Amino acid sequence: MAKITLSNLRHSYSPDPASRDDYALKHIDLDWNDGGAYALLGPSGCGKSTLLNIISGLLTPSEGRILFDGVDVTDLSPDQRNIAQVFQFPVIYDTMSVYDNLAFPLRNRGVDAAKIDQRVQEIATLLEVQDLLGRRASGLSPDNKQKLSMGRGLVRDNVNVVMFDEPLTVIDPHLKWKLRSKLKELHQRVKLTMIYVTHDQTEALTFADQVVVMDEGEIVQIGTPVELFSRPAHTFVGHFIGSPGMNVLPCEIRDKGAFFEGHSLPLEGKVRAGISGRTEIGIRPEFVSIGKKGLEATVVKVSDVGRHSVIQAMVGDTRLSAIIESDTPNQGDVVKLAFQQDQTRLYCDGWLASEV
Repeated sequence: MAKITLSNLRHSYSPDPASRDDYALKHIDLDWNDGGAYALLGPSGCGKSTLLNIISGLLTPSEGRILFDGVDVTDLSPDQRNIAQVFQFPVIYDTMSVYDNLAFPLRNRGVDAAKIDQRVQEIATLLEVQDLLGRRASGLSPDNKQKLSMGRGLVRDNVNVVMFDEPLTVIDPHLKWKLRSKLKELHQRVKLTMIYVTHDQTEALTFADQVVVMDEGEIVQIGTPVELFSRPAHTFVGHFIGSPGMNVLPCEIRDKGAFFEGHSLPLEGKVRAGISGRTEIGIRPEFVSIGKKGLEATVVKVSDVGRHSVIQAMVGDTRLSAIIESDTPNQGDVVKLAFQQDQTRLYCDGWLASEV
């Protein structure tokens, strides 16, 4: 296991990058502590896979260094970094038994037979595949094949980090929760440093203790799932995390206040001094309610999702969402929408600009 430090990383696939836009990774400084569970979260094309390949040694960064426990590994090959990877599609040997698949990484490194058997039995028990050890891997169900692929990554007890690259993409939805729970349980028991790369917010937030949210080659926020949800540092984080995502409403700053569609909206705190640029108000649908006072809005859509309803309403030319648990309005109704003040935030050029 190792603490991983990424220092001043930048990467461009162009041999002669001329501008900031030529970089797939624009600037990354990051520390991951030994034994932590982390996630890289962001949409396709944001730089997650580039960063993962740099950490694993499959790609050399254009600039910057990678350190494991303070040792510079930037120029080391993947095998010298002592990393285990679990990929989107299960990497197993179909003609081998489950036992031999789990044993292969250890046999390949000359580990003695007794130690191999001990580790195989331990990992098989953790993954709940001990009854399958004698079966050929080709006959396993998709979820058990991915369990086996995970086991091949976990069976070595001397790895610096285990990296998961979209490991549940090909798994049926009804099995994903089971595997996510199993992976979280595995981390709590073995305490290996684990990095989980995904575009799926549910996977990231249920697995990781700390999530790194990326967009367009940059880190926009690092935090716990609660921190990312409750106080997004950027409108991208607010919109990307949550279902539906945070409402982002254009506003005007005047008289030390924020005005939306001509209405003054009380914010969580003071407007940051000297603010200039594109200003917006961010509030999650969970904190928008229907009451006797508030913004007049016309309901244009109502979605019943079981425990609550999600309504979409128009205030002037702006659409916003609210999550309503009772007394749901009908499409076409005119309602009053109230914002919870301590959850109403100001953003400038995408970044949080209100002070608590």
